[in-house]
Amino acid sequence: MVNRYLSLTSLDEALRLLKTFAPPGGTETVPLMESLGRVVVTPVYAGYSVPEVNTAAMDGIAVKSRETLGATDRAPVTLESFARVNTGNIIPPGFDAVVMIEETWDQGGRFQVRRSAAPGQHIRLSGEDIREGQLVLPPGHQVRAFDIGALATYGITSLEVRSVKVGIIPTGSELVPLGARPGPGQVVESNTLMAQAFLGGMGASCTKEPIVPDDPGLIRETLARAVASRDLVLISAGSSAGTRDFTADVIASLGELVFHGVAMRPGKPAMLGRIGGKPVLGLPGYPLAAQTVLRELASPLLESWGLRAPPRCLMQAHLSQAVSSDLGFDEFVPVSVGRIRGTVWGIQHSRGSAVQMATVKANACVHIPARAEGFEAGQEIAVTLTTDPGSIEQTLLLVGYPDPAVWELANLAHARGLFLHVSGAGNLGGLLALRRGSCHAASLGLPPPGLLLSSGISRHFPPGGIAFLSLASIPLGIASRDGITLEGLAGARFINAKRDAPSRQVLDALLASAGIEPSRIDGYFNEAATSGEAAGAVAAGLADATLCRREVGLAAGLSFQPVASEEVGLAVRRDMREDPKTGSLRDLVASPDLKKRLGRLSGYETSGTGEIQELSP
Repeated sequence: MVNRYLSLTSLDEALRLLKTFAPPGGTETVPLMESLGRVVVTPVYAGYSVPEVNTAAMDGIAVKSRETLGATDRAPVTLESFARVNTGNIIPPGFDAVVMIEETWDQGGRFQVRRSAAPGQHIRLSGEDIREGQLVLPPGHQVRAFDIGALATYGITSLEVRSVKVGIIPTGSELVPLGARPGPGQVVESNTLMAQAFLGGMGASCTKEPIVPDDPGLIRETLARAVASRDLVLISAGSSAGTRDFTADVIASLGELVFHGVAMRPGKPAMLGRIGGKPVLGLPGYPLAAQTVLRELASPLLESWGLRAPPRCLMQAHLSQAVSSDLGFDEFVPVSVGRIRGTVWGIQHSRGSAVQMATVKANACVHIPARAEGFEAGQEIAVTLTTDPGSIEQTLLLVGYPDPAVWELANLAHARGLFLHVSGAGNLGGLLALRRGSCHAASLGLPPPGLLLSSGISRHFPPGGIAFLSLASIPLGIASRDGITLEGLAGARFINAKRDAPSRQVLDALLASAGIEPSRIDGYFNEAATSGEAAGAVAAGLADATLCRREVGLAAGLSFQPVASEEVGLAVRRDMREDPKTGSLRDLVASPDLKKRLGRLSGYETSGTGEIQELSP
């Protein structure tokens, strides 16, 4: 039987219900070297003073300051009493200052000084760093790496910390463990690894169970065991409304299902149960949905229990593209932000729950509240950074066609301290962003210069034109089983690329140049999701021909008739050529290292790599 979401709980109400669970209140004593990230529950005091006695802060001689009075360059003072000391040595009794060795003159085994020494000069006084019994850490402090060094110095070998025990249960017969290569229909179990790292970083003590197959009895047994010994249990997958999603029924059989379904995206299938007074949180199986539930539900719960969430830094940014949402849903959209001529802009990434790379690529997140239907292009909004705020100044935003050549450029940029963030919006999306000035460059795949005007895409160039920084040229051709040529397309069943794909625009330019009406081609409006899918359809006999890259056609076992090339590169506005970041892009594209990298990619012609073409509307 297929379950249904009978009602959706709002995010605000879900948070309220979560916070009705009382903190577990447990503590434990852990060795100092196991305390990183843990939250202390009792005040921590120094075991002794540091330093315990007066010590030298410099290499030199310990002196009696009163004996140096009146010393000048013209009237040096030869010391009657002194003691040679190195940094950290105990100051002998009777001496109250240290003169650096380079400020003394040796006069036959006696030292001469030419400047008076002040009492306490270059001496670390007893308790200068901390005194015995002085407070080091207050309750509620989350232990940092540098805290551990100080605590060791002050004689502290263990800490009493807040104990929050989290059990994590992965479920699903399709799951394989980390390190195993998944077969058809299988997937590596990663959500609970992510949960363990995220919640462990907040100071929770996490225990992950072995993978449990889709068996209600086994899931029930594992959940009951975990609840008995943990304060919070997360159960991953099985929370949707499919025929093999057993989590809701299992929770209800052991206790109470508080809610199933939250009005947020991603993360809609999230659920909360109560078993023996303890919370059980159901994570959706899709990675982005699981991330959202961890960040927006699990983290606030643990914060209410006294743990510390990762720092959240807010920044104002203008949106490069409009972002829409349904009323009544809190939506979270991964974005990348960077500064362009003094203004911070944000470009959005894929919002699919299964596209884990979206958050790997992103450096921020946009929250669209339930009361809003989205934000307009150019609108200034608050974004939550997921990276170091300082890195935003070294971030370059690219919008358009994410060709593998661009990823090689990104690798090279990263090695030089720059971060290229690429949003796949197609040629048109890239050019529109460039017109708005909301990206540093548009990543494009264009027809060769002789066909560019025929493609019609030039009408979208920014006023004043663009400089096109060439990355590579890639042969395109007609892939078929029978050697079909461009002229033979009119009598063939064709399968096309998506409307904004570079190969589609090359095809349009070729047809216009040859005077062939697209409507004469059977299947011109049949679109495949990818060029590989189109070639596969031709190989399977579902179509007769497609236009694709050479390696795609040959990989599908098809004949390939070259007809043109696709020029891959970056378009920058002419009025931004003096911008330092634009200059950095030019230098990267022209570097010999990039040409070497691209030369290793199959099917890429690099003779023109680094060349600049001036293109106008």
